[in-house]
Amino acid sequence: MQITADFTAIPDKYAKGASDDERVDGVPAISFPFYIDRLNPAVKYLHWQFTDPDSIPVCGFEWIHWTVANLPVDALMFDVSDAHALSIPEDFSRKLPALIPEAVQGRNSSASHFVGRSTDPQLIMRYNGPQPPDKDHDYMLQVWGTAKPLPDLEQGFWMNEMIHRFRTCDNILDQGGVFLTGRA
Repeated sequence: MQITADFTAIPDKYAKGASDDERVDGVPAISFPFYIDRLNPAVKYLHWQFTDPDSIPVCGFEWIHWTVANLPVDALMFDVSDAHALSIPEDFSRKLPALIPEAVQGRNSSASHFVGRSTDPQLIMRYNGPQPPDKDHDYMLQVWGTAKPLPDLEQGFWMNEMIHRFRTCDNILDQGGVFLTGRA
């Protein structure tokens, strides 16, 4: 599997430079588009995490910006005019619950009791855009493909729960990732 985006530095709209109407409780809320190519044809479900390892020296832990599990590949729209196999469109995180209710989104780091910002699901269980406070950060988007959904994950799962399901499942068929830069 190959994961790509039309940029290497995350555009302002999806990050620190988002306008007020593109934010929830001050946090960028419009998820960025990305592409999945060379997907193993046996993959039926997609799962991903978008994290910031460079946040560790800043806040003491790797910031979780977005997690998704059990997204059925056949529920995604294929655009025959698009050069990519699969396109995850802009603002997919906010649209996902209505479009594909069987897919689930996990909590991001805004749900942490160390941060304590909010209990609003629109903030803590959706895309949470990069806002590096100290310098440019490198972010990692990792995507996995499986033949079956991961069991026992509900809306608001924690990222470690998804990772534990990967450890116990024997159906990971494909995986890929991409590094993206968020500007300070």
